[in-house]
Amino acid sequence: MTPSEPYPGLWREGWYRFARPLLSPNHGPRPTGTSIDLIVVHSISLPPGQYGGEEVQQLFSNQLDWDAHPWFDQIRGLQVSAHFYIRRQGELWQFVSCDDRAWHAGQSCYLGRGNCNDHSIGIELEGLEGDSFEPAQYESLASLCAAIAQQYPVGHVAGHEHVAAGRKQDPGSGFDWPLLQRTLGWPPPCFPSGVLKHPDQ
Repeated sequence: MTPSEPYPGLWREGWYRFARPLLSPNHGPRPTGTSIDLIVVHSISLPPGQYGGEEVQQLFSNQLDWDAHPWFDQIRGLQVSAHFYIRRQGELWQFVSCDDRAWHAGQSCYLGRGNCNDHSIGIELEGLEGDSFEPAQYESLASLCAAIAQQYPVGHVAGHEHVAAGRKQDPGSGFDWPLLQRTLGWPPPCFPSGVLKHPDQ
């Protein structure tokens, strides 16, 4: 179910109070007994590099007009979803209850565990892999990660590039992992190896 009106507390059945809900059909149940302990950060823009439209929301809700742009032929018929999407100005959307399994990571493995969709929460940032992200996005992301960690036993946060190495490159070199770490105050082992080092180190 999607929350249709304000409710007490930050969460209700996996839905976050401060996110704008739009239900995606692209989800399913998590395996019984799954510990939700990983956050996966992605980046997306449709068409790539174009911001401000509604195409990402349409993709995640299976409402995208495949003929609206030539690039969409490359993803025609794709059925995917993330739990959350953060726009350039920090606006937060939610498509799938965090209690459920969203289809965001695909074939994946992190710290020896495969099928990351089973035990992770996916967050998409409006952006292009390798490019920079906005301060408002980092603020929303950090607040959301902190809220998720209060509700679920999250021990790690990684990029799509880290859980699908060689297949995906997002959020890419423009994402400021040290900023996220400082803002959250989480210890370095919570983050992928090497991402907290400065380029000259």
